[in-house]
Amino acid sequence: MPVKKNLHNHRKHNQYKFKKIFWLFLLLLLILGVGVAGIAYRNIYRATTIVYKKANAHKERNAGKLIDNKRPISILLLGTDTGALGRTYKGRTDTMIIMSINPQKQKTVMMSLPRDMKVNLSGYSEYSPAKINAAYTYGGTKESIDTVQKYLKVPIDYYVLVNMGGLKKAINQVGGVTVVSPLTFTYLGDHFVKGKKYHLYGNDALKFSRMRYSDPQGDYGRQLRQRLILTGLLKKSFSYRTFLSSSFLKTISNQAQTDLNRSQMFGLSINYRKAGNHVVSDHVQGVGKEIGGQDFEVVSKSELIKSSNIIRNNLGLTRY
Repeated sequence: MPVKKNLHNHRKHNQYKFKKIFWLFLLLLLILGVGVAGIAYRNIYRATTIVYKKANAHKERNAGKLIDNKRPISILLLGTDTGALGRTYKGRTDTMIIMSINPQKQKTVMMSLPRDMKVNLSGYSEYSPAKINAAYTYGGTKESIDTVQKYLKVPIDYYVLVNMGGLKKAINQVGGVTVVSPLTFTYLGDHFVKGKKYHLYGNDALKFSRMRYSDPQGDYGRQLRQRLILTGLLKKSFSYRTFLSSSFLKTISNQAQTDLNRSQMFGLSINYRKAGNHVVSDHVQGVGKEIGGQDFEVVSKSELIKSSNIIRNNLGLTRY
C-alpha cells in the first residue's frame, strides 16, 4: 500500500509540474505576443502618423461613418511623377484612379481617368479649361478631389497620394506582383509578350506600366497596365503579414499621403480585404482634340454618365 500511495503522489506531482510548465509556457507566449503586438502597434502608429494629411476638400457624405458601418467607400488614387525612372518634376498627377470598394459585394472597381481630360477646374476658373492632371498643380489634393466630384458626379470619400518612384520600393517589399501582358512591346531594354505571365519587381514593374507611345491605345493602354500593377499590389498589401511589416510600413509612410486615419486603415484591412479578390478594371474614354494649342481628351456627356453609374452602382448609390 505505501508503494501505491507513493506512485499516486509521484503521478500527482508530475501532473502538477506539467500544469505549472504548461501555464508558464502560455504566459511566455502571451508576453512574446504582447511584445510583438506592441512593436507592430508602434510601427503602425508611426507610419500612419507620418502619412496622414487632411485634404480639406468638400466631402459629399460623412466618410468617417462609412468604414465603421462597413459600407462601400470610394478612394481617389493620385500618382505623382516624382522619382519615377529618374523623373524629378513634381507638378502634375501622372495617374488618377477612382477606386470604389464594396465589402458586401466583395468587389472593387478601378476607374482610370485620362490625365489629359478636359475640365474646368473647380476652384481655378482663370486657368480653365485645363487638363485634369493640372488640378493637383494648382490646388493639391483638395482641387483634385473637388474637380473629380464635380465632373464624375460621384462622392470621393478618401484619397491616397502615391509617389510613383517610391512605388517600386513597395512592390519589392511585397515580393513583386504578377501580371499578364496585354500586348507585345519593348521598353527601356525590357521585352514583354502578349498573353505571357510575368512576375515583376520594382523597376521592371514601372517599365511595364509606363510605356505609352508604342501602345496602339496610347495613354489608355498605359492606364490599363497601371491598373494591372496596382491590382497586384493591392492584393498583396491586404495580407496580415504585409500590413504589420515594419519595412513595408516604413516604405509606405515615406512615399504616400492619405486622409485615412489609423482606425480607418485597420477597418479597411479587416473588413474590406475580400473586396480585393474581385477587381474590375475600367476607364473613362475620351476623344483627342486640339483646343487653344493644347491637346485634350474630350469626354462626352454620355461617357461621363456611363462611367459615373459604374462607380455609383458599386457604391450602392442611385443612378446619375
